[in-house]
This record gives sequence, C-alpha cells and structure tokens, in this order.
Amino acid sequence: MAITLKDVAERAGVSTSAVSRTFTPGASVSEKTRAKVVEAAAALGYSLNALASSLTTGRTKLIGLVSNNFHNPIFLEVFDLFTRGLQDRGLRPLLVNLSDEREPDDSLVLLRQYSVDGVIVASSTLPPSFSKAFRDAGIPVVHSFGRHASTPEVHVVGIDNIECGRMAARTLVARGYTRVAFMGGPETASSTQDRLRGFLEELAQHPDVGVTTSFASAYSFDAGRVQMTKLLMTEPAQAYFCGDDVLSIGALSAVQSAGLSCPDDIGIIGLNDMEMARWENIDLTTIHQPIARIIEASIELIVAMLAEPDRCPEARLFACRIIERGTLRPLP
Repeated sequence: MAITLKDVAERAGVSTSAVSRTFTPGASVSEKTRAKVVEAAAALGYSLNALASSLTTGRTKLIGLVSNNFHNPIFLEVFDLFTRGLQDRGLRPLLVNLSDEREPDDSLVLLRQYSVDGVIVASSTLPPSFSKAFRDAGIPVVHSFGRHASTPEVHVVGIDNIECGRMAARTLVARGYTRVAFMGGPETASSTQDRLRGFLEELAQHPDVGVTTSFASAYSFDAGRVQMTKLLMTEPAQAYFCGDDVLSIGALSAVQSAGLSCPDDIGIIGLNDMEMARWENIDLTTIHQPIARIIEASIELIVAMLAEPDRCPEARLFACRIIERGTLRPLP
C-alpha cells in the first residue's frame, strides 16, 4: 500500500493539513512541526504525489517541450540538455513530437489537456507564428533556435542564421572556390531561408564567384545523401554550404559513394558542430552553434515567466564560429 499523507500525520503526531503545508512551497508551518513531518516522511518512505500537489497549488510543473524534427541526431543532445536542465529546477518536461506538422493546433489542444505551466518550442524550422499561438492562448512560451527578430512577439533564443550564411560564404571565398553552392533543408523552413539569404548577400559582393542553390526534403542524413546524389549527376560545384551537419554528412556519404573525395574533389561546410561531425571518419568543417548556452538561456526565461507571465518578450542571440576540420581545402 502507498504511504499517504494521513500515515505521515499519525506518525508525526500532527494534522494532515500540517503535513500538506510542510510540502507546499511558501505555506506557513513552524520549524518544529516541519522537522517532525520530514522525519516521519523519511521513516515511512513517503514521497510527495506531484499530481495531487498540483490540485492544491494550481501548478503542474509540467513544461511542454515541442519539436518537429526527430530525424536529426542533434536533437538527442538538445533533448538531453533540456530534460536535465528542467528537472534540475524541479520542473517536468512533457515531450511533444510534431514531425511533419507546421500548425500549432494539435499541440495546443494536447498541452492544454495536461495543464502545462509553460511551453518551449525547440525548432529552427517552425515560423514565429507557431510560438505566438501559445502566447495568444495565455501559455508562457519560449522559442528556442527560433528566427531572430529585433522586436519579437515571444521570447526567442538562438543564433543569427543570416550571419551564419555570410560566414559560410566568406569561408568558401577565402579558400579560393569560384563555383559554390547552397544545399539547404526544406525550402519552407525559416532557418533554410535565412541561411540562404546571408549566403547570397555575401556572395553578391564577389561577382567572380558563381553560385547555385538547391534544397533537400528534410534536415536528415537520407535527404542530404539523396540531394547530393542528384547534384553529382550534373556538373557539381566546387564546394557546398549544406546548411546543417546532418545534411552535410549525408552529402559527404554521396560524394564518397561516387568515388570522389572530400575536400580534393568537392568541399563541404555544415552548421551545428554536432558530436558526429567530430568523428575521425567524418571530420566535418562546420559552424559551431552554442547549443548548451541556448538551452540554458531558454530554461532561464521559461522559469522567469512562471513567476512573471507578462514579462516583455526578448530576443537572446548567441554568436557562432567556424570550426576548421578536413572537408574544405586549407586557406592559401
């Protein structure tokens, strides 16, 4: 039989309401009574029923963690950091898989059913309107890895994808490539659009460098391999900014299967600096995204919003940097 509040009260020699107040943050209870209750609870092996507690406090401590790309291995790291970070703060993550969805209606209904205290949208592809739907429904929300805006309608934490596109272009130009290409993820993804925009803006300053663009069907290894296989059937570019590490690794696989080498025949630069990019057999030159810092800031904001739901939305932007490895020719 489960140990109940009544069992603890009888052992401690106090009322059940005194036990309830002891385990309710901010409730009034004397130190003497608290010590009796804690000692009795420990002796009986009692643990607080979180669901029952939520009925008293009106808080479930549930934070909806919404994402739409479970095919990308980078999200294993993202979910690990998010779940541990939330749990360290006494919050409970509720993971929602929105693969292939771009409208917030289903997740909004689901998260309302669970009475979540807040929502973190962890996606670089969903538009700002997705997160705004939660705000409009009165649910505190933070968009992690979202599209940057100087005056955001919800809290946004991430990177400047336009600048990342410029960084990739500058990196390719500096290595003397004269025919370069952008191979992005889905064309409708906000991250794809912004990375392409920065890439083209920077290359517009170098009219002697030819540029082409193409898009994979998803941010996944298979999509990157399929797209690069198609590109290799025509005259390929000298180097590609693939817009994401997992796309880059898929592209690298296609290059090797075609009997070509990287960087001798084709250069590749990715974005994210996921763990796999550092493996010796991959050794991907990429743009480092500070994922741990983005997640830490996102959790900090959602915790702050639980205390101050009307907090003015802010955008927190983190700088990226080039990680030199072996898939681009060296600087001259």
